[in-house]
Amino acid sequence: MALPNSWPITPKLQENNFTPKPTVETVGLSTGCIMEKFIRLLRQHKLKVTQPRLSLLKIISEKETAISQPDLEKMLGDAVDRVTLYRVLATFEEKGILHKIFDLHGTATYALCSTACDEHHHHDEHVHFICSSCNNIYCLDDIKLPKINLPKGYQLQSVGINAVGLCAECKAKI
Repeated sequence: MALPNSWPITPKLQENNFTPKPTVETVGLSTGCIMEKFIRLLRQHKLKVTQPRLSLLKIISEKETAISQPDLEKMLGDAVDRVTLYRVLATFEEKGILHKIFDLHGTATYALCSTACDEHHHHDEHVHFICSSCNNIYCLDDIKLPKINLPKGYQLQSVGINAVGLCAECKAKI
């Protein structure tokens, strides 16, 4: 993945509070610089550089939480049709650019993968925090999953742990 490790793409857990994910503005990077990173990312994964793919990467990279296909569709408006959006999401998931997390209602949401992911192995072995009030999903990269020792003959394909509770914003409202 072309995004450097020095530019975190998901919020970190710090002193029991979430720190917001850096955006283009807070990191001090220009939109052109970000687009160059996305172009390199697409080329690294041997994907054509298209406006729908670039638009999707820009939106997802600016989100603090995982985002659903319906929300992406609203944000993209008429710029990208539904079929193209589904195809781009599926391709990005296949290539290890995005990972899918299901919210409390069973809706698929998407977040950027770690820099260690590729099309053969997803390494997003972290906890996902789902707010039971607003239903936002946060990737907690600092909380690693324990090693799972399977019985002989079993092959592990993925592990997912969801923690459910109140995010800092919803907790502050009560």
